[in-house]
Amino acid sequence: MRKYGWNSFKDLIFRNPAVVDQDPHVDDGEENTERGNWASKKEYILSTIGYAVGLGNIWRFPYLAYKNGGGAFLIPYFVMLMVAGIPLFFLESAFGQFCSQGPINVWRAVPILQGVGIAMVIVTLIVSVYYNVIIAYSLYYMFASFQSPLPWSTCLSWADSNCSNTPMVYCNVSGVLVANWTQENSTCPSSNMITVPVQSPSEQYWDRVALQRSSGLDETGPVVWHLALCLLLSSMLVAAALIRGIKSSGKVVYFTATFPYVVIVILLIRGVTLEGARDGIEFYIGSQSNLTKLTEAQVWNDAATQTFYSLSIGWGGVMTLASYNNFHNNMFKDAFVVTLTNAGTSVFAGFAIFSVLGHMAHVYKMPVGEVVKEGFGLAFIAYPDALSKLPISPLWSILFFFMLLTVGLDSQFAGIEVIITCLIDAFPTIFKSKRALLTITACSALYLVGLPCVTRAGIYWVTLIDQFVATWVLLFLAFFEIIGVCYIYGGNRFIKDIEMMLGNKSFIFWLWWRACWFFISPSVIVVILIWSLMTIRPPSYGEVQFPDWGLSLGQCMAVFILLWIPAVAVYKLMRAEGSIWKRLKSLCSPAEEWHPYLDIHRGQRYSEERCRRRTTRGNRPEMNVNVNVISSSWL
Repeated sequence: MRKYGWNSFKDLIFRNPAVVDQDPHVDDGEENTERGNWASKKEYILSTIGYAVGLGNIWRFPYLAYKNGGGAFLIPYFVMLMVAGIPLFFLESAFGQFCSQGPINVWRAVPILQGVGIAMVIVTLIVSVYYNVIIAYSLYYMFASFQSPLPWSTCLSWADSNCSNTPMVYCNVSGVLVANWTQENSTCPSSNMITVPVQSPSEQYWDRVALQRSSGLDETGPVVWHLALCLLLSSMLVAAALIRGIKSSGKVVYFTATFPYVVIVILLIRGVTLEGARDGIEFYIGSQSNLTKLTEAQVWNDAATQTFYSLSIGWGGVMTLASYNNFHNNMFKDAFVVTLTNAGTSVFAGFAIFSVLGHMAHVYKMPVGEVVKEGFGLAFIAYPDALSKLPISPLWSILFFFMLLTVGLDSQFAGIEVIITCLIDAFPTIFKSKRALLTITACSALYLVGLPCVTRAGIYWVTLIDQFVATWVLLFLAFFEIIGVCYIYGGNRFIKDIEMMLGNKSFIFWLWWRACWFFISPSVIVVILIWSLMTIRPPSYGEVQFPDWGLSLGQCMAVFILLWIPAVAVYKLMRAEGSIWKRLKSLCSPAEEWHPYLDIHRGQRYSEERCRRRTTRGNRPEMNVNVNVISSSWL
């Protein structure tokens, strides 16, 4: 009976026969000395987890869970993880690892879609600009936390008359506001109580001190120099970590990828001991869960969207990090480890966040729902405000913002690595020996481009980029990616490529992945994309609306990214030879350069194709493999 036990099941699913059959030590050491490999499997796993676990896990997922039915939200979230998140993460990892190339050169598999890779790099480039700014915010707040009491714990000289530590509630008696009432006071009928809007000290500190926020995008104002200096420090930290590529960043992630979990555990232990913490957790994922929310389409849309964005699918980073793996690395197992760790982190972080917010609601004597915010409001207003109510508040604040710093740096490392890897892959003779200079140049350029985001209108620029670049645009890229790999390159061919790395698998093993790659995942992407475009609304920052020219600029950024897909396809069609049909067939078939990076991994399959291409380069008859690309891809 033992051979049918758990160990046998693990061997069936996770064992790598390609490694066992060919060389039992093939995963030890660096096999690709020309391009480089991860020094160890741990460094790859930690780097990928650090890339996937970003700020969205801290400040977006808990809010979405609270908004969409609490614990009930976990059902659609994990369903979407299984049918879309894990399959696409597995696909991207295998795609990059097979050819050991970044997100542009990897499209040698389907040359007509190389514009998808370029678009991914541009998205990563633009997002890296504002992500660097968010890291700068975290640095500023971390440095500001070295004060006791915390500067945002009370209204100081920088505050205006609208600043208050407690909500202002008045009782309307015969049309006259006769007194200032507290919410415990029961002598005033609730119908006569009027709450006057005020701002908490943390909210005014964020607007008036940290950001020095202007009235809108039209009012740029001067550079906020304390943020500019923090932005410079952020750029220097990223450059220092990436100076030697994965050889240096792989060592840094031992700390940056693990330290956030230490802080989350510390904050959770402290949070659950606070008065009111239970109420916060109940609102997050406890008895307040609302299963009726599962009947609402928006809940499933939010779950799918969060899955795509938190795993960084369509950004090019997963491919880039996987491209430095050894050829026979078991990326199938890695996909499960990273995606489930990412999902678990989101859920776990929510307990730490809401336990402290529950205490804040208890102190203010308000419902938890009234103190919950998302995004910047949660990270830089609500949670700092809650921490300021704790004993030894500077310690908890330093830990929290240092956690945000390390979480942001991990994602930024991978983003910059995407850009640098693509440049080195495209021009190896120029940049390979100048990696340090290229890294410093890239980080310096990002710093200069990011300066408008640390002006007094900077938060509006950050919001604009986030809303137009890091949203539905990524769904387009993910859709073209899965269509290109499964329907044009050919799902059966791709599976054979994976089996060259993992070893042969049974038909039953591939049945689920075929179903996801060919039908379920593309369908999910299309539904989310249509829903997102149908429900799209002009972005705003709080109550501040963006001017028409700002919205037009945001739309231009989105169009500029997507325009690379048809533009590159048309350019390649014009450069190809033969009739339109022959050009299309040739560009929908793998290029001559598409194969495993090292000769020893190409085997008989790719060496034969290479020889055939060499002898018949003029007629290129091998292109007939994908004449009927769609119908043959499933077979």
